[in-house]
Amino acid sequence: MTDNSPILQKLRSGLWDDNPGLVQLLGLCPLLAVTTTFVNGLGLGIATLFVVTCSNILVSATRTWIRSEIRIPMYVLIIASLVTCIELIFKAYVPALDRTLGIFIPLIVTNCAIVARAEIFASRNPIGASMLDGLAMGAGFAALLCAIGAFRELIGRGTIMANLDMFFGGDPQTGLVIVDGGFLLAILPPGAFFSLALAVAGKNYLDQRRKKAPKPGERIHAR
Repeated sequence: MTDNSPILQKLRSGLWDDNPGLVQLLGLCPLLAVTTTFVNGLGLGIATLFVVTCSNILVSATRTWIRSEIRIPMYVLIIASLVTCIELIFKAYVPALDRTLGIFIPLIVTNCAIVARAEIFASRNPIGASMLDGLAMGAGFAALLCAIGAFRELIGRGTIMANLDMFFGGDPQTGLVIVDGGFLLAILPPGAFFSLALAVAGKNYLDQRRKKAPKPGERIHAR
């Protein structure tokens, strides 16, 4: 599979170039509120990935039967049904994580990123392409949730991957203890805004640096 593969291009778009949270700045409410730990970010990321992928598939499969006048309410109905399913799954299999995430699992229904993908892409493309788009955009949003959660947990508590028992059960797990204690502000609401700002600034810096870097051919020519 080459770098020019449409699949790799779509994955790159979702993970980096068009990341819903990092570039489009959509779904910021759960992104900022939940990401106090890596496990919280991973849990909400998995739920969002499931919903955006399945909603894209269902919207694409039914797009020829949905009248344009009622398309947005129908998209919301599809998304709400999927959110109900994932919420029941969480309650049944990971109840501790479900209690920790609380209202933010039902609030996936209002995530602008999911409705946007249904309207912009899934309603205009076949099922296969829509599924790939959902996977790419969902993975990008989940990766950002995990990255910010890990960063805030490390700075705020000095640990990484604590409370994995909420996923797998068993005794409470402290995770990897990097330092004893941390900077409390990182896990408070201001820390969420600072963390997102650093992530956006870092991405913009890397993009600008990549654009300014000379291509191999140009470098050889300059010599």
